[in-house]
Amino acid sequence: MESSESPESIQAQESGPSGLRSSADVHVLKVGEKTIILVGTVHVSRESADLVRGVIEEEKPNGVCVELDARRLEALSQQHKWESLDLKEVIRNKQLSTLLVNLLLASYQKRLGDQLGVLPGTEMLEAITISKKHDIPIFLCDRDVRVTMRRAWRSTPFLKKSMLVSSLMLSVFDTEPVTEESLSDLKKQDVLSEMMRELGTEVPTLKEVLIDERDQYLAEKILQADGEKVVAVVGAGHVEGMKSVLQQSGRSDLSALDVIPPVSPVWKWVGWSIPAIIVGSIAMIGYQKGLAAAGENAMFWILANGIPSGLGAIIAFAHPLTILVAFAGAPITSLTPVIGVGYVTAFVQAYMQPPVVREFQTVAEDIAIPRRWWQSRLLRIFLAFLLPTLGSVIGTWVGGTRIVSNLF
Repeated sequence: MESSESPESIQAQESGPSGLRSSADVHVLKVGEKTIILVGTVHVSRESADLVRGVIEEEKPNGVCVELDARRLEALSQQHKWESLDLKEVIRNKQLSTLLVNLLLASYQKRLGDQLGVLPGTEMLEAITISKKHDIPIFLCDRDVRVTMRRAWRSTPFLKKSMLVSSLMLSVFDTEPVTEESLSDLKKQDVLSEMMRELGTEVPTLKEVLIDERDQYLAEKILQADGEKVVAVVGAGHVEGMKSVLQQSGRSDLSALDVIPPVSPVWKWVGWSIPAIIVGSIAMIGYQKGLAAAGENAMFWILANGIPSGLGAIIAFAHPLTILVAFAGAPITSLTPVIGVGYVTAFVQAYMQPPVVREFQTVAEDIAIPRRWWQSRLLRIFLAFLLPTLGSVIGTWVGGTRIVSNLF
């Protein structure tokens, strides 16, 4: 936090309730000369959408801030966004894992929306629609979702990453119905506080990036928005944190919150040390025991990587050429941290069996049904990415352990 204004110039005090301001989900604060009306919402709640519309029409603010960035707004407003996706370009840019996480999140939110008859983000779109109707300026106040995801991933300890991915996968396949009443419970401060405490205990760095940093970012963007009276539509989980930030005397440095931390040099050393150890061990075996022994160990490395990776491609029902590439490519790609075999096999699979438009239209539904991962060409590309990668990881440890042990 950088202090640029005195405590007297920023003093947030909640004003008395009137009209919709009396709602428990509406929080009115006075920050200097600016009145900020925070509306806490649930992203798949019709009640939240109705509340947002009512508050904007009743308050007639000078501006409306929404918890969106440009990419999320585009995703919400374009129902057929997946159809125009260049999958091969995504694979070339090594963004397939990021796309998979986005699809899992979209599927989970769509399932909730289907149960409740409300599309995810309806309250945000409602805020934008009503604002345009009344010629009220709209401000996108959230941080770029790509920055948030990368900061979250980079800050998460290695052992916690797999736990998070597993939890996300399980949540997608969870079929327990969600009611409007349970969503209402989530908006209660005591429930949200407990959830935040649990998240902070399990993965403190993740809570810091996803919640605390965005509380600061959203609050600062709202303070920067033009107008003496601003309505801010944000997720209920951000309300208390934002109120705390707004009541402080300092201002947030947005440039610091937009920086993506570089990959630790330690991981670069680890990435290159593994192939160096394997190649060095084979060379030493050749020096100590002869070329025949070195050749045997090199062949073991090829088979130890190629067989499980190729088997992963077979389990994915991948194209025969993809299976061949998995077998031949894994022993090579596992000796370099630049690219993994999964990206190679995914690209070949996308080229040999490209998905059809219909599969892009139904991917949010298909991804929640296990058998459709094999029936859909689109989802089979993800299997052709994940399973050969898993096979190569297993092969690297098996082959590496065997070769290093042969030195002694």
